[in-house]
Amino acid sequence: MGALWSSRFNSKSAQEVGNLQRCKVGLVYNLSDKEESSSESNYCILTIENNPVKGIEMGHASRSSVDSCLTILYATETGNAQDVAERIARHARRLHLHPTVFNVENYPVDEIISESFVVFVVSTAGSGKEPRSMTPLWTMLLRSDLPSDFFEDLSYAVFGLGDSSYEKFCWPAKLLSRRLANLGAVEFCPRGEGDEQHHLGVDGALNPWIVQLSDALLHHFPLPATIEVPPFDSRPPARVKLAEVDKAKLSSVADPLAADEHYHIGTIVRNDRLTAPDWFQDVRHIEFDFDEKIQYAPGDVAVIHPLVPSVDVESFLISMGWSNDADTPYSIDHLYPDQALPDHIPAVTTLRILFTRYLDITAVPRRSFFALLRYFATDDLEREKLDEFLSEEGADDLYDYCQKVRRTIREVLEEFRSARVPKEYIFDLFPPLRPREFSIASSVHKHPCKVQLCIAIVQYKTKLKIPRRGVTTTYLSSLQLGDQILVGIKSGGLISLPQDKETPIICVGPGTGIAPIRSVIEERSLLGAKNNTLYQGCRSASKDQHHHVDFEKFVEQGDLVYRVARSRDGPEGTKRTYVQDLITEDAKRIWQLVGEKGGWVYISGSSNKMPTAVKAAIRDAVQKYGEKSEEEAKDFIATMEREGRLIEDCWS
Repeated sequence: MGALWSSRFNSKSAQEVGNLQRCKVGLVYNLSDKEESSSESNYCILTIENNPVKGIEMGHASRSSVDSCLTILYATETGNAQDVAERIARHARRLHLHPTVFNVENYPVDEIISESFVVFVVSTAGSGKEPRSMTPLWTMLLRSDLPSDFFEDLSYAVFGLGDSSYEKFCWPAKLLSRRLANLGAVEFCPRGEGDEQHHLGVDGALNPWIVQLSDALLHHFPLPATIEVPPFDSRPPARVKLAEVDKAKLSSVADPLAADEHYHIGTIVRNDRLTAPDWFQDVRHIEFDFDEKIQYAPGDVAVIHPLVPSVDVESFLISMGWSNDADTPYSIDHLYPDQALPDHIPAVTTLRILFTRYLDITAVPRRSFFALLRYFATDDLEREKLDEFLSEEGADDLYDYCQKVRRTIREVLEEFRSARVPKEYIFDLFPPLRPREFSIASSVHKHPCKVQLCIAIVQYKTKLKIPRRGVTTTYLSSLQLGDQILVGIKSGGLISLPQDKETPIICVGPGTGIAPIRSVIEERSLLGAKNNTLYQGCRSASKDQHHHVDFEKFVEQGDLVYRVARSRDGPEGTKRTYVQDLITEDAKRIWQLVGEKGGWVYISGSSNKMPTAVKAAIRDAVQKYGEKSEEEAKDFIATMEREGRLIEDCWS
């Protein structure tokens, strides 16, 4: 078992435990002989940046120390699971527990064996896949050599986030719960499933589940009668304390992003529009050049941290009454580590810098935003309106006011003018300005020291006819040739290539889903692999057939069979043609590639109906030309997925 088994400590060796340095709350458990293990012999260490936190001491278990530790792991794509995990942590603190929260991608997966109580919060990516960040943990859990009692000392609970309009609703949460149980773990609270289709959104299931979780935790960690639990809706404490400091300290603080080894200085050498000038959508080919040698593989992503336009930041600071001290340096004292701060935030900064680089004023607020805002509103009518929004009867009104018209945080605060938000609460009220991840559209072996992206610039009008632009894509589109920014390189964790270059592949890439597909085909061509098929989807050959010149060259070289579904180029009144329709036309060849020659399939693009329709077309080909029953054809597709021969890199 390697490192996993080396995590099993003997709790009787207090000296050995005391020498450990860990940046988390965790239980160091005696996992050897059940009969020798007891709650009184467990030890716990909590350190943040190697500094012990007051109130948690190593020693015999008690309600106030080791017994009250709870680990919360979340896997997220857009931040929803993180928000839920932090809300669970706040309620755990109400119960006088000591929670710690981890993004699963930052959690050492081999340490999970040393945990005792874990709550997992798992979002659903694409059409039923786990978030990219969860892949290493999931890969470890699926190891065939794990014994059935591997997690016999682990108690767990799972809350999933999903959308019931998709076939595989909360699928990753269901699979995780089942796998943990198969490995001997005990579910101490029944699984919860938050549904975006509920009239209260995820909160429709989350709030009652937190009550259920709280009851379960109090059952396992009973409180003395003398200790009271604060009310469910009590105002949470701020996660930070801000203190003014000398301006000299601001200039002496290094940028944490620049110190991150995964980020590199990229120079813009191309920022070209791919779509026709008169086309409604602006899609760009953006290329970065690097002075250092960088490495990435097909399916990997470039991570871009945007900057909010200075005019928008200034206007917001004025509206909040913060303009006079917008450039005052503050030190940040992180009081509650279970409530995260934005990544790469410096220890000393200003409000202007925070709202330019780290906090999002353009996001559509979640329901939890209004719940916290209510504490800061001083006008009776505004408080009454917030109470209505937060009531079950007012859920539709909140949806109409906020989500339906895509009203932003900034716009909400401009309407609830009585709200006086203490500066210490800015990290609680405003979500982090998240970096965007873009699939790399090039092969590093064909384009050394370069990263190429295919990006759709997000711009639309709300139902109130208010123009909207995506923060990150607008930032990228504004970059001029020669501009330099920090670009992160991150493993995508989804795409891998066949070891045998003779193995055929079928790629399906509508829209900007063509980005990772281009990387795959470039890489395969350089390897001398000839048996490549591409189904590209667009609306019009003359408007948005991205990178078609590159693919046509591969056809000339004999490296590619290239089929394009142009949904708007057909005669008026005829049925539109999509990628799945071309696959149906080519059904006999599809079976020959995947059934007779063991071919691989890559699907990339929006996770709406396309991936399901593509897999249905392949399944029909398997059924018809592989002479299989409907059930056998479904099993064939499921086996391809399990074996990693059918790969989806899709997003919502």
